[in-house]
Amino acid sequence: MDPDSVRAINRRRLLGWGGLAAAGVAAAATSAAALPGRADPAPTGSDSPDSDIPPATRPGGAYDQYVAKLAAEGKFSGVVLLSHQGRTVLSRSYGMADREKGIRNHEGIAFSLSSAGKPFGAVAVLQLAQQGKLSLSDTVGTHLKGYAEDVADQVTIHHLLSGTSGLETPEEDVRRVFQSRQEVHDYYEQWVRQAKLVAAPGTGTGTGHSGADIGIPALIVEAVSGETYWDYVQENVFGRCGMTGSAFRTRPQWLTDEHIAHPYMTLADGSQVDAVRNLDRSSPSPDVLGKNPGRSFIDAPGDGGFATAPDLVRFTRALGDGTLLARPWAELLTGAKIPHGGSSFGAYDLPVHILGDQWVFGRGGGNPGVSANWNIYPYTGWVGVVLGNCDGLPLQEITEQEMQAVTGASSGAGGGG
Repeated sequence: MDPDSVRAINRRRLLGWGGLAAAGVAAAATSAAALPGRADPAPTGSDSPDSDIPPATRPGGAYDQYVAKLAAEGKFSGVVLLSHQGRTVLSRSYGMADREKGIRNHEGIAFSLSSAGKPFGAVAVLQLAQQGKLSLSDTVGTHLKGYAEDVADQVTIHHLLSGTSGLETPEEDVRRVFQSRQEVHDYYEQWVRQAKLVAAPGTGTGTGHSGADIGIPALIVEAVSGETYWDYVQENVFGRCGMTGSAFRTRPQWLTDEHIAHPYMTLADGSQVDAVRNLDRSSPSPDVLGKNPGRSFIDAPGDGGFATAPDLVRFTRALGDGTLLARPWAELLTGAKIPHGGSSFGAYDLPVHILGDQWVFGRGGGNPGVSANWNIYPYTGWVGVVLGNCDGLPLQEITEQEMQAVTGASSGAGGGG
């Protein structure tokens, strides 16, 4: 995309975000591996004759070839999707959603999002703020009881959403196996109540989009709406967007629903196991040491969820066209608030950065056997989605390749973890 073309459409930024996607995302042909980690010899996708479609993003282009090579090497199992102005330009599926049952990955498979689902919570808070039911300057104590006095009186919703609360949350019990929604809710409610103020709110020091910064806003959504976080988001985010394949699934559903990808976790000996079917096994990776995503009966309030790639494109469209938030509130969600270094900034529950003279909004997430990332290119109407279900997937490298294919510029950062 040449600079003049980018400038010509800058005026459309966040005024519909250039028509990011149609409500019913066009289904492109997908390819699936006959064996885990092996790509089909000739995967197909939708092509587009549009002159403003960079060759690198088209079927057979550099990005397509790059992902196919990863899949052929056993380094990618999942779905990648590129959408431009409401049309699916590239859609690829590789590997198995459930190796035991022989179910292949495809566009209709929902993947665990991990941290890539955290912006749903920020949207929920801003919806309630838009309705006048809360203010971003409200302190924790305005809506919740049982918190330390300094937390209740000094930490605001804005601090929490921007990751500048100054709160430090205790270490999470990652080895606990939960057995019900109520048990999950009770544990995480008590967990975030133990957060301590270790720096002045607003100084930029704190957990940064994790722990109490995520859990407390979810509890505020519940207190204000009168619904569980899961039910509120299902109705007011997924439902409004037409995200029919997305939900906060429970472990029993993960085990039985053939439309959910199982996470394949690498053990210390190099072998891979289905994490949901092996709750006694843990990840040896230092970044997620001791974790197993299957142990959560349902994702903690404010975190995670399951979504298909087309549903995430629907979500991005709904952010830009007023379906989820009035446009000023959508701009507030994605507006840069805290400098992170270079051209990267913190917004509300998602990082944003400048790449090739344009903004990129997005969010990434990972867990053992789980990789997820979605990016919005608001100046040019592009959306990119990467969803994976095996360890060893180089998510940051994939998102960098996506960004280069879409913008022609390289970046050292993906959509954030």
